[in-house]
Amino acid sequence: MSGLITRRGLLAGISALGAGAALSACGAKTGSDTSKAAGAQADTSGDTVRVGLLNSLSGTMAISEVTVHNALLLAVKEINAAGGVLGKQLKPVSQDGASDWPTFAEKAQALITDSKVVATFGCWTSASRKAVKPVFERNKSLLFYPVQYEGLEQSPYIFYSGATTNQQIVPALDYLKKQGLTKLYLVGSDYVFPRTANKIIKTYAKANGMEVLGEDYAPLGSTEFATIVNKVRSAGADAVFNTLNGDSNVAFFKEYKSAGLTAKKLPVLSVSIAEEEVKSIGTQYLEGQLTAWNYYQTTPGAANEKFVAAYRAAYGKDKPTSDPMEAAYISVHLWKAMVEKAGSFDVEKVKAASDGIEFDAPEGKVTVDGATQHVHKTARIGKVSASGLIEEVWNSGGPIKPDPFLKGYDWAADL
Repeated sequence: MSGLITRRGLLAGISALGAGAALSACGAKTGSDTSKAAGAQADTSGDTVRVGLLNSLSGTMAISEVTVHNALLLAVKEINAAGGVLGKQLKPVSQDGASDWPTFAEKAQALITDSKVVATFGCWTSASRKAVKPVFERNKSLLFYPVQYEGLEQSPYIFYSGATTNQQIVPALDYLKKQGLTKLYLVGSDYVFPRTANKIIKTYAKANGMEVLGEDYAPLGSTEFATIVNKVRSAGADAVFNTLNGDSNVAFFKEYKSAGLTAKKLPVLSVSIAEEEVKSIGTQYLEGQLTAWNYYQTTPGAANEKFVAAYRAAYGKDKPTSDPMEAAYISVHLWKAMVEKAGSFDVEKVKAASDGIEFDAPEGKVTVDGATQHVHKTARIGKVSASGLIEEVWNSGGPIKPDPFLKGYDWAADL
Protein backbone atom coordinates (compact mmCIF):
# COMPACT_ATOMS: atom_id res chain seq x y z
CA MET A 1 0.00 0.00 0.00
CA SER A 2 1.40 3.41 -0.90
CA GLY A 3 1.01 6.68 0.98
CA LEU A 4 -1.84 7.56 -1.41
CA ILE A 5 -4.64 5.97 0.57
CA THR A 6 -8.40 6.20 0.14
CA ARG A 7 -10.50 6.66 3.24
CA ARG A 8 -12.29 3.36 2.64
CA GLY A 9 -8.99 1.54 2.22
CA LEU A 10 -7.54 3.21 5.29
CA LEU A 11 -10.43 2.23 7.52
CA ALA A 12 -10.41 -1.30 6.16
CA GLY A 13 -6.68 -1.55 6.83
CA ILE A 14 -7.07 -0.35 10.40
CA SER A 15 -9.97 -2.71 11.09
CA ALA A 16 -7.84 -5.61 9.90
CA LEU A 17 -4.92 -4.74 12.14
CA GLY A 18 -6.23 -6.55 15.18
CA ALA A 19 -6.24 -9.85 13.35
CA GLY A 20 -2.97 -9.20 11.54
CA ALA A 21 -1.14 -8.06 14.63
CA ALA A 22 -2.44 -11.04 16.55
CA LEU A 23 -1.03 -13.36 13.92
CA SER A 24 2.34 -11.64 14.09
CA ALA A 25 2.34 -12.01 17.86
CA CYS A 26 1.84 -15.75 17.50
CA GLY A 27 5.26 -16.04 15.95
CA ALA A 28 6.96 -13.73 18.44
CA LYS A 29 9.74 -14.89 20.72
CA THR A 30 7.54 -14.45 23.77
CA GLY A 31 5.18 -17.17 22.58
CA SER A 32 1.59 -17.20 21.39
CA ASP A 33 0.10 -16.43 24.79
CA THR A 34 0.93 -12.72 24.90
CA SER A 35 -1.17 -12.19 28.03
CA LYS A 36 1.37 -14.13 30.12
CA ALA A 37 4.35 -12.26 28.70
CA ALA A 38 2.71 -8.86 28.37
CA GLY A 39 4.94 -6.08 29.59
CA ALA A 40 7.80 -8.49 30.20
CA GLN A 41 9.40 -8.42 26.74
CA ALA A 42 11.78 -5.53 27.45
CA ASP A 43 15.38 -6.54 28.09
CA THR A 44 16.93 -4.57 30.94
CA SER A 45 19.57 -7.12 31.91
CA GLY A 46 22.65 -5.45 30.43
CA ASP A 47 24.42 -2.11 30.65
CA THR A 48 22.22 -0.76 27.85
CA VAL A 49 18.49 -0.72 27.21
CA ARG A 50 16.87 -0.32 23.82
CA VAL A 51 14.36 2.38 22.96
CA GLY A 52 12.29 2.22 19.78
CA LEU A 53 12.05 5.08 17.29
CA LEU A 54 9.11 4.57 14.93
CA ASN A 55 8.84 7.19 12.19
CA SER A 56 8.19 7.51 8.45
CA LEU A 57 11.68 7.80 7.01
CA SER A 58 10.26 7.33 3.51
CA GLY A 59 7.00 8.07 1.71
CA THR A 60 4.73 11.10 1.73
CA MET A 61 5.13 11.77 5.48
CA ALA A 62 8.93 11.76 5.46
CA ILE A 63 8.86 15.55 4.86
CA SER A 64 7.66 15.86 8.47
CA GLU A 65 8.82 12.74 10.29
CA VAL A 66 12.53 12.59 9.47
CA THR A 67 13.16 15.69 11.58
CA VAL A 68 11.12 14.22 14.44
CA HIS A 69 13.36 11.15 14.26
CA ASN A 70 16.40 13.43 14.42
CA ALA A 71 15.04 15.20 17.51
CA LEU A 72 14.49 11.85 19.24
CA LEU A 73 18.09 10.89 18.51
CA LEU A 74 19.25 14.21 19.94
CA ALA A 75 17.37 13.57 23.20
CA VAL A 76 18.84 10.07 23.47
CA LYS A 77 22.33 11.46 22.88
CA GLU A 78 21.88 14.10 25.59
CA ILE A 79 20.55 11.59 28.10
CA ASN A 80 23.42 9.18 27.43
CA ALA A 81 25.96 12.00 27.82
CA ALA A 82 24.43 12.81 31.23
CA GLY A 83 24.80 9.22 32.46
CA GLY A 84 21.82 7.46 30.90
CA VAL A 85 18.74 6.25 32.74
CA LEU A 86 19.13 4.35 36.03
CA GLY A 87 22.78 3.94 35.14
CA LYS A 88 22.07 2.34 31.77
CA GLN A 89 22.87 3.81 28.35
CA LEU A 90 20.07 4.05 25.81
CA LYS A 91 20.45 2.27 22.49
CA PRO A 92 18.03 3.63 19.86
CA VAL A 93 16.51 1.14 17.42
CA SER A 94 14.92 2.82 14.40
CA GLN A 95 12.10 1.42 12.31
CA ASP A 96 10.64 3.01 9.15
CA GLY A 97 6.84 3.15 9.11
CA ALA A 98 7.16 4.19 5.45
CA SER A 99 3.98 6.34 5.56
CA ASP A 100 1.97 3.10 5.52
CA TRP A 101 -0.25 2.30 8.48
CA PRO A 102 -0.11 -1.53 8.48
CA THR A 103 3.67 -1.23 8.21
CA PHE A 104 3.63 0.90 11.37
CA ALA A 105 1.82 -1.90 13.19
CA GLU A 106 4.27 -4.53 11.96
CA LYS A 107 7.28 -2.41 12.94
CA ALA A 108 5.80 -1.67 16.36
CA GLN A 109 5.43 -5.40 17.03
CA ALA A 110 9.01 -5.99 15.89
CA LEU A 111 10.33 -3.31 18.24
CA ILE A 112 8.51 -4.89 21.18
CA THR A 113 9.11 -8.59 20.57
CA ASP A 114 12.33 -8.69 18.53
CA SER A 115 14.25 -5.63 19.76
CA LYS A 116 12.74 -5.86 23.27
CA VAL A 117 12.57 -2.09 23.71
CA VAL A 118 11.69 -0.50 27.05
CA ALA A 119 9.58 2.17 25.33
CA THR A 120 8.83 3.43 21.82
CA PHE A 121 8.71 7.02 20.58
CA GLY A 122 7.05 7.99 17.34
CA CYS A 123 4.19 8.00 14.83
CA TRP A 124 2.82 11.21 13.29
CA THR A 125 -0.54 10.74 11.63
CA SER A 126 -3.51 9.64 13.68
CA ALA A 127 -3.92 6.80 11.20
CA SER A 128 -0.50 5.44 12.18
CA ARG A 129 -1.28 5.91 15.86
CA LYS A 130 -4.64 4.12 15.51
CA ALA A 131 -2.83 1.33 13.69
CA VAL A 132 -0.28 0.73 16.46
CA LYS A 133 -2.55 1.41 19.43
CA PRO A 134 -3.80 -2.21 19.74
CA VAL A 135 -0.25 -3.49 19.37
CA PHE A 136 1.01 -1.49 22.35
CA GLU A 137 -2.10 -2.26 24.38
CA ARG A 138 -1.96 -6.00 23.73
CA ASN A 139 1.73 -6.15 24.62
CA LYS A 140 1.41 -3.68 27.50
CA SER A 141 4.31 -1.67 26.12
CA LEU A 142 4.60 2.13 26.13
CA LEU A 143 4.31 4.46 23.13
CA PHE A 144 5.12 8.16 23.43
CA TYR A 145 3.23 10.00 20.68
CA PRO A 146 4.64 13.46 19.88
CA VAL A 147 2.21 15.18 17.51
CA GLN A 148 -0.92 17.29 17.99
CA TYR A 149 -4.03 15.25 17.26
CA GLU A 150 -7.83 15.30 17.20
CA GLY A 151 -8.37 14.16 20.79
CA LEU A 152 -11.29 11.89 21.74
CA GLU A 153 -8.81 9.16 22.67
CA GLN A 154 -7.06 7.82 25.72
CA SER A 155 -4.97 4.67 25.97
CA PRO A 156 -3.36 3.16 29.09
CA TYR A 157 -0.22 2.50 27.05
CA ILE A 158 0.16 5.78 25.16
CA PHE A 159 1.54 9.07 26.48
CA TYR A 160 0.62 12.06 24.31
CA SER A 161 3.27 14.80 24.41
CA GLY A 162 1.74 16.82 21.57
CA ALA A 163 -1.39 18.95 21.90
CA THR A 164 -4.87 17.57 22.23
CA THR A 165 -7.88 19.46 20.86
CA ASN A 166 -8.37 22.00 23.65
CA GLN A 167 -4.69 22.97 23.43
CA GLN A 168 -4.60 23.69 19.68
CA ILE A 169 -7.78 23.50 17.60
CA VAL A 170 -10.11 25.17 20.11
CA PRO A 171 -7.68 28.07 20.83
CA ALA A 172 -7.20 28.46 17.05
CA LEU A 173 -10.95 28.77 16.55
CA ASP A 174 -11.19 31.21 19.46
CA TYR A 175 -8.47 33.31 17.80
CA LEU A 176 -10.20 33.37 14.41
CA LYS A 177 -13.48 34.32 16.05
CA LYS A 178 -11.85 37.23 17.90
CA GLN A 179 -10.36 38.42 14.59
CA GLY A 180 -13.84 38.46 13.06
CA LEU A 181 -13.02 35.56 10.73
CA THR A 182 -16.24 33.62 11.20
CA LYS A 183 -16.87 32.10 7.75
CA LEU A 184 -14.62 29.08 7.32
CA TYR A 185 -13.69 26.68 4.55
CA LEU A 186 -12.21 23.36 5.68
CA VAL A 187 -9.49 21.61 3.68
CA GLY A 188 -7.84 18.41 4.87
CA SER A 189 -6.21 15.11 4.03
CA ASP A 190 -8.57 12.16 3.86
CA TYR A 191 -7.89 10.22 7.05
CA VAL A 192 -8.71 10.12 10.74
CA PHE A 193 -7.27 13.39 12.07
CA PRO A 194 -8.71 15.88 9.53
CA ARG A 195 -12.16 14.29 9.47
CA THR A 196 -12.44 14.14 13.26
CA ALA A 197 -10.93 17.61 13.69
CA ASN A 198 -13.42 19.03 11.19
CA LYS A 199 -16.31 17.35 13.00
CA ILE A 200 -15.18 19.19 16.12
CA ILE A 201 -14.73 22.45 14.18
CA LYS A 202 -18.27 22.24 12.77
CA THR A 203 -19.68 21.57 16.23
CA TYR A 204 -17.76 24.54 17.65
CA ALA A 205 -18.87 26.77 14.77
CA LYS A 206 -22.54 25.95 15.25
CA ALA A 207 -22.35 26.92 18.93
CA ASN A 208 -20.21 30.03 18.44
CA GLY A 209 -21.85 31.96 15.64
CA MET A 210 -19.49 30.78 12.92
CA GLU A 211 -20.27 29.21 9.54
CA VAL A 212 -18.58 26.42 7.64
CA LEU A 213 -19.11 27.22 3.96
CA GLY A 214 -17.32 24.21 2.52
CA GLU A 215 -15.38 21.06 3.38
CA ASP A 216 -13.06 19.16 1.07
CA TYR A 217 -10.56 16.32 1.44
CA ALA A 218 -7.69 15.07 -0.71
CA PRO A 219 -5.95 11.69 -0.47
CA LEU A 220 -2.81 11.84 1.68
CA GLY A 221 0.02 12.62 -0.71
CA SER A 222 -2.25 14.18 -3.34
CA THR A 223 -0.76 16.90 -5.56
CA GLU A 224 -3.98 17.90 -7.37
CA PHE A 225 -5.62 20.91 -5.75
CA ALA A 226 -6.95 23.04 -8.62
CA THR A 227 -10.57 22.01 -8.06
CA ILE A 228 -10.45 22.47 -4.30
CA VAL A 229 -8.73 25.86 -4.52
CA ASN A 230 -11.29 27.08 -7.07
CA LYS A 231 -14.08 26.05 -4.69
CA VAL A 232 -12.33 27.85 -1.83
CA ARG A 233 -11.94 31.01 -3.91
CA SER A 234 -15.62 31.17 -4.84
CA ALA A 235 -17.10 30.21 -1.45
CA GLY A 236 -17.03 33.64 0.20
CA ALA A 237 -15.13 32.43 3.27
CA ASP A 238 -13.16 34.66 5.65
CA ALA A 239 -10.49 32.04 6.35
CA VAL A 240 -9.41 28.50 5.50
CA PHE A 241 -8.80 25.96 8.28
CA ASN A 242 -6.16 23.61 6.92
CA THR A 243 -5.65 20.05 8.18
CA LEU A 244 -3.63 18.78 5.22
CA ASN A 245 -0.61 16.68 6.21
CA GLY A 246 2.68 15.81 4.57
CA ASP A 247 3.83 16.98 1.15
CA SER A 248 0.26 17.68 -0.01
CA ASN A 249 0.77 21.07 1.60
CA VAL A 250 3.42 21.89 -1.02
CA ALA A 251 0.98 21.42 -3.89
CA PHE A 252 -1.90 23.13 -2.07
CA PHE A 253 -0.08 26.36 -1.27
CA LYS A 254 1.49 26.59 -4.73
CA GLU A 255 -1.96 26.24 -6.27
CA TYR A 256 -3.33 28.72 -3.73
CA LYS A 257 -0.86 31.40 -4.82
CA SER A 258 -1.37 30.60 -8.51
CA ALA A 259 -5.08 31.27 -7.99
CA GLY A 260 -4.26 34.75 -6.71
CA LEU A 261 -5.07 33.95 -3.08
CA THR A 262 -2.88 35.47 -0.38
CA ALA A 263 -2.80 35.71 3.39
CA LYS A 264 -4.29 39.21 3.16
CA LYS A 265 -7.12 38.19 0.84
CA LEU A 266 -8.00 34.87 2.45
CA PRO A 267 -5.81 33.70 5.35
CA VAL A 268 -5.13 30.02 5.94
CA LEU A 269 -4.70 28.71 9.47
CA SER A 270 -2.76 25.43 9.44
CA VAL A 271 -2.33 22.95 12.26
CA SER A 272 0.22 20.64 10.61
CA ILE A 273 2.66 23.08 9.02
CA ALA A 274 5.71 23.93 11.11
CA GLU A 275 9.12 25.43 10.37
CA GLU A 276 10.42 22.39 8.49
CA GLU A 277 7.39 22.36 6.19
CA VAL A 278 7.71 26.13 5.62
CA LYS A 279 11.22 25.55 4.36
CA SER A 280 10.11 22.71 2.09
CA ILE A 281 7.06 24.52 0.70
CA GLY A 282 8.79 27.88 0.22
CA THR A 283 8.39 31.08 2.21
CA GLN A 284 7.08 32.88 -0.87
CA TYR A 285 3.96 30.70 -0.72
CA LEU A 286 3.39 30.98 3.02
CA GLU A 287 4.39 34.46 4.17
CA GLY A 288 1.68 35.92 6.38
CA GLN A 289 -0.24 32.66 6.80
CA LEU A 290 -1.25 31.48 10.28
CA THR A 291 -0.38 28.38 12.27
CA ALA A 292 -1.50 26.94 15.61
CA TRP A 293 1.06 25.08 17.74
CA ASN A 294 2.55 25.06 21.24
CA TYR A 295 6.13 25.81 20.26
CA TYR A 296 8.04 27.79 17.62
CA GLN A 297 11.74 28.11 16.98
CA THR A 298 11.30 31.75 17.99
CA THR A 299 9.75 30.91 21.39
CA PRO A 300 11.78 32.86 23.97
CA GLY A 301 13.66 31.26 26.85
CA ALA A 302 16.99 29.74 27.80
CA ALA A 303 15.72 26.16 27.38
CA ASN A 304 14.76 26.85 23.78
CA GLU A 305 18.02 28.62 23.00
CA LYS A 306 19.86 25.53 24.24
CA PHE A 307 17.60 23.20 22.22
CA VAL A 308 17.97 25.15 18.97
CA ALA A 309 21.74 25.38 19.39
CA ALA A 310 22.05 21.66 20.11
CA TYR A 311 19.90 20.70 17.13
CA ARG A 312 21.85 22.94 14.78
CA ALA A 313 25.15 21.60 16.09
CA ALA A 314 23.96 18.05 15.40
CA TYR A 315 22.23 18.53 12.05
CA GLY A 316 23.36 21.81 10.48
CA LYS A 317 23.20 25.52 11.28
CA ASP A 318 20.48 26.06 8.66
CA LYS A 319 18.14 23.38 10.11
CA PRO A 320 15.00 24.73 11.81
CA THR A 321 13.25 23.31 14.86
CA SER A 322 9.49 22.79 15.07
CA ASP A 323 6.66 21.84 17.42
CA PRO A 324 6.51 18.10 16.62
CA MET A 325 10.30 17.89 16.91
CA GLU A 326 10.18 19.63 20.28
CA ALA A 327 7.31 17.45 21.51
CA ALA A 328 9.27 14.35 20.47
CA TYR A 329 12.42 15.64 22.14
CA ILE A 330 10.66 16.32 25.45
CA SER A 331 8.87 12.95 25.37
CA VAL A 332 12.18 11.13 25.85
CA HIS A 333 13.14 13.43 28.72
CA LEU A 334 9.71 13.00 30.33
CA TRP A 335 10.00 9.22 30.08
CA LYS A 336 13.45 9.40 31.69
CA ALA A 337 12.01 11.41 34.59
CA MET A 338 9.16 8.90 35.03
CA VAL A 339 11.56 5.95 35.08
CA GLU A 340 13.84 7.62 37.60
CA LYS A 341 10.91 8.55 39.83
CA ALA A 342 9.66 4.96 39.62
CA GLY A 343 13.16 3.56 40.13
CA SER A 344 12.29 0.98 37.51
CA PHE A 345 11.75 0.40 33.79
CA ASP A 346 8.62 -1.62 34.60
CA VAL A 347 5.76 -0.23 32.53
CA GLU A 348 3.13 -0.20 35.28
CA LYS A 349 5.50 1.43 37.74
CA VAL A 350 6.48 4.06 35.17
CA LYS A 351 2.82 4.84 34.51
CA ALA A 352 2.11 5.12 38.23
CA ALA A 353 4.99 7.58 38.61
CA SER A 354 3.94 9.81 35.70
CA ASP A 355 1.50 12.20 37.34
CA GLY A 356 3.00 15.60 38.06
CA ILE A 357 6.28 14.98 36.24
CA GLU A 358 7.59 18.37 35.10
CA PHE A 359 10.19 19.38 32.55
CA ASP A 360 11.66 22.75 31.66
CA ALA A 361 10.96 22.31 27.97
CA PRO A 362 11.87 24.58 25.06
CA GLU A 363 8.16 25.52 24.87
CA GLY A 364 8.09 26.38 28.58
CA LYS A 365 7.25 24.26 31.60
CA VAL A 366 5.26 21.15 30.80
CA THR A 367 3.58 18.84 33.31
CA VAL A 368 2.29 15.31 32.80
CA ASP A 369 -1.35 14.70 33.70
CA GLY A 370 -1.30 11.14 34.95
CA ALA A 371 -5.07 10.69 34.65
CA THR A 372 -5.13 11.25 30.86
CA GLN A 373 -1.43 10.65 30.08
CA HIS A 374 -1.41 13.94 28.21
CA VAL A 375 0.68 17.05 28.96
CA HIS A 376 -0.21 20.57 30.11
CA LYS A 377 0.82 22.85 27.21
CA THR A 378 0.64 26.53 26.24
CA ALA A 379 -1.32 27.27 23.05
CA ARG A 380 0.30 29.60 20.51
CA ILE A 381 -0.84 31.18 17.25
CA GLY A 382 1.93 32.17 14.86
CA LYS A 383 2.40 33.93 11.54
CA VAL A 384 4.94 32.90 8.89
CA SER A 385 7.48 35.71 8.45
CA ALA A 386 9.55 36.66 5.41
CA SER A 387 12.52 34.92 7.04
CA GLY A 388 10.72 31.58 6.96
CA LEU A 389 10.41 31.46 10.74
CA ILE A 390 7.07 31.59 12.53
CA GLU A 391 6.52 34.55 14.84
CA GLU A 392 4.07 34.25 17.70
CA VAL A 393 1.08 36.64 17.54
CA TRP A 394 -0.92 35.19 20.48
CA ASN A 395 -0.56 32.73 23.33
CA SER A 396 -2.81 31.37 26.07
CA GLY A 397 -0.80 32.98 28.84
CA GLY A 398 0.17 29.67 30.42
CA PRO A 399 -0.18 25.90 30.13
CA ILE A 400 -3.66 24.53 29.43
CA LYS A 401 -4.77 21.38 31.23
CA PRO A 402 -5.38 18.61 28.67
CA ASP A 403 -9.03 17.77 28.03
CA PRO A 404 -8.93 15.15 25.25
CA PHE A 405 -12.66 14.43 25.38
CA LEU A 406 -13.62 18.13 25.69
CA LYS A 407 -15.56 17.41 28.88
CA GLY A 408 -15.19 21.05 29.92
CA TYR A 409 -17.07 22.41 26.90
CA ASP A 410 -20.88 22.33 26.82
CA TRP A 411 -20.96 22.62 23.03
CA ALA A 412 -18.96 19.39 22.72
CA ALA A 413 -21.33 17.25 24.80
CA ASP A 414 -22.60 15.25 21.80
CA LEU A 415 -19.17 14.51 20.33
